[in-house]
Amino acid sequence: MTLLSLFVLAFGLSIDAFAAALGRGAANGAPSTGAVLKGAFVFGFTEMLTPIIGWAIGWTFAGWVEAIDHWIAFGLLMAVGLHMAWHAWRREEDEEPPRRGLVGLIVTAFGTSIDAMAVGVSLALLDVDILVAAPIIGATTFVMTAIGLSLGRRIGETVGHRAEIAAGFGLALIGCGILWAHTMA
Repeated sequence: MTLLSLFVLAFGLSIDAFAAALGRGAANGAPSTGAVLKGAFVFGFTEMLTPIIGWAIGWTFAGWVEAIDHWIAFGLLMAVGLHMAWHAWRREEDEEPPRRGLVGLIVTAFGTSIDAMAVGVSLALLDVDILVAAPIIGATTFVMTAIGLSLGRRIGETVGHRAEIAAGFGLALIGCGILWAHTMA
């Protein structure tokens, strides 16, 4: 996987955190700089940690599935991406705002990073260096969350839903690209 692909992947994984941050910013008003940094750190750290966990799971079983690893990566990315897009598409506009406080922040960060754990499994199967990929994913999520929290009050959740839908389809396309590269090469 190229460095550009890693950044595209990181951007796709951070869109749901961006959407959640937009919602938190819209619900909680204009956040202070400290609140933005705290929220961005929690989301970024969680999004960095979960692909490492997924990678460890995938690496453990890589020898058994080497012949079909590209199909597994395709399936996981397709499923995660389409699920993300579908969930964002069907979300109600008047859904209750995100939970406030540190516990709510951590729960939201973990909820938006489950897809990163599944992607971590794919990264192990593709023999991607997790020590390069995870910090890129975490840093990208940190930046996207900080932007989302800062812009949330002005932009609101409408843009967040559309961005999450686009990111879901982006992950699915990355899965298609992996399958194409392995079957057509």
